[in-house]
Amino acid sequence: MKINLKFGVKPLELNKYYISKNQDTLQINLLKFYISKIQIQYSDKTIDSQTNSYHLIDIENPNSCKIPIEKITDKTISKVSFSIGVDSTASISGALEGDLDPTKGMYWAWQSGYINMKLEGKSSSCKTRKNEFQFHIGGYMKPNYAMRKVVLEPKKSNSTVEINVDVAALFSQLELSKINSVMVPGNQAMQIADYSVTMFKTK
Repeated sequence: MKINLKFGVKPLELNKYYISKNQDTLQINLLKFYISKIQIQYSDKTIDSQTNSYHLIDIENPNSCKIPIEKITDKTISKVSFSIGVDSTASISGALEGDLDPTKGMYWAWQSGYINMKLEGKSSSCKTRKNEFQFHIGGYMKPNYAMRKVVLEPKKSNSTVEINVDVAALFSQLELSKINSVMVPGNQAMQIADYSVTMFKTK
């Protein structure tokens, strides 16, 4: 799986100015999110599932945008599904390794678990300190369960599934003058988690 980070049709670049659908001028200076529970369905209806597999996508680490599919086959891929975030089991397991290592900056504490998505930047629309916006979206306990499932059908049949992640789709549903800081699980985090699903499209 290859993840292409975008803002509309353009590649997403740190600290570059973009204009959202809501006419907010903004810059992104941090973007990280987890992809987990990957399932690959083939045209013959067989399914390969990655269990206990968590991948931290980080705009500052291009290698993180390439996720190996564990089983190599010449079958045609018909559907790909995955979750945005980290499940409750991992969230309460304490110190973990690899992409789940708390030193990655994506872990609150056992009470709140992992941050599924972290998005930070600046916009003149934000009447905040240094015009900053901060969205740390997570929560693993009901009613604030922020993990979301994405199901996609690849448009091309080859060995690489390319997925565009269009951050503009998220900002088209946000007015930064009204919502610009979400740092704990709750209703606003749930709403942004819902919006985040719209960012994912197959190429």
